[in-house]
Amino acid sequence: MKLSDDSSVFIRGARGVKKSIFASVVVIIIVVGCITAWHLIAARNPASGQQSAPPPIPVTFGEATTEPVPVLVAGLGTVQDYKNVAVKTRVDGQITDVFFTEGQDVKAGDLLFQIDPRPFRAALAQTQANKRKDEAQLQAAQLVLNRYAKLLASATQTQEAYDNQKATVGQLQAAVAADQALIDIAQLNLDYAQIRSPIDGRTGARLVDPGNIVQASQNTTLVTIAQIKPVFVSFTVPQEFLDQIRQNRAKHQLDVIAYASDDKTQLSTGKLTLIDNVIDVATGTVRLKATFANADERLWPGEFVNARLILSTRENAVTVPAQTVMQGPDGPYVYVIKPDESVERRSVAVATTQDGRAVIQEGLGAGDRVVVNGQYRLTDGAKVALSGPRQAADTTAGGSR
Repeated sequence: MKLSDDSSVFIRGARGVKKSIFASVVVIIIVVGCITAWHLIAARNPASGQQSAPPPIPVTFGEATTEPVPVLVAGLGTVQDYKNVAVKTRVDGQITDVFFTEGQDVKAGDLLFQIDPRPFRAALAQTQANKRKDEAQLQAAQLVLNRYAKLLASATQTQEAYDNQKATVGQLQAAVAADQALIDIAQLNLDYAQIRSPIDGRTGARLVDPGNIVQASQNTTLVTIAQIKPVFVSFTVPQEFLDQIRQNRAKHQLDVIAYASDDKTQLSTGKLTLIDNVIDVATGTVRLKATFANADERLWPGEFVNARLILSTRENAVTVPAQTVMQGPDGPYVYVIKPDESVERRSVAVATTQDGRAVIQEGLGAGDRVVVNGQYRLTDGAKVALSGPRQAADTTAGGSR
């Protein structure tokens, strides 16, 4: 069926109206969505029309405290045994017995080795017999001399015979004295056959086994004995501290603390006993020596240690953890926490840093709250969210699990 021209115009007009209505609906939906989103944002942030303040920065805080702080001079040192003896033989012979175990503590006079004593006993018996023979001859010669003295008074004996007999008596007396000296030597050799410890100390490794023949001329070491209670610690410090050390030592005895190679583990405390009489021109250092009782044997000969000489003590020194202090172009500074929990950048003068604590000479007082960790994100006047050292440690431990 063929439509008229008016009908065609009507159909095209209806289609146009539908398209216009669809476009209007789409626009309305978009507008409603934008309005809804705007209201949601406005509900979450009522001050969206204004610039929002930055959130507080989380930091760990602490307080400046006062405590006595020692003034230290540090040096690298080594532990030295108080005495050290290389035990050697004084006589020749075969070792028959050993009376100690390696690493054993011994006292002065304790028997260590036995050298075959039979040759020395025989030599002693021989010298004793020679003395008895000479004593018998001396006794007979003395009797003859006494008779000659009586006959000389009655003129029945000549002066020459008397003098000769007197000389014979003198020779025999000298022979007896020489025999006694030989006896002493033989007895001494017999005693030397028992090798004893000359000092109190600890034995090292046995260097000669039983059955070996030793000779005094070979200078062979049988065992070494080291006295380790007490011990020395020898260490060096720069020469510029020498005058302070001497002045303080004149006032009182100076303590020395020995630390392990990690410079954290304290091993023992001793007393300064020697300031060397010369400065090493090659290194510009002076050698010091301290004596340690070492009752617990924590110091061992040959061990490297870090020695700290205590010159004096700063009383009521203001200290903070060392990481609190930052370095800037104008020197060291810290962030001080004000009552409103904002921070102030404050310059400080640091006297020294030791054992994880910084000694503040100027800029802080006892009780001042300071930022210990988290300073790198701060600026002067920034707001902070505080957490204590214990809380920070717990957080770190929890995060590392």
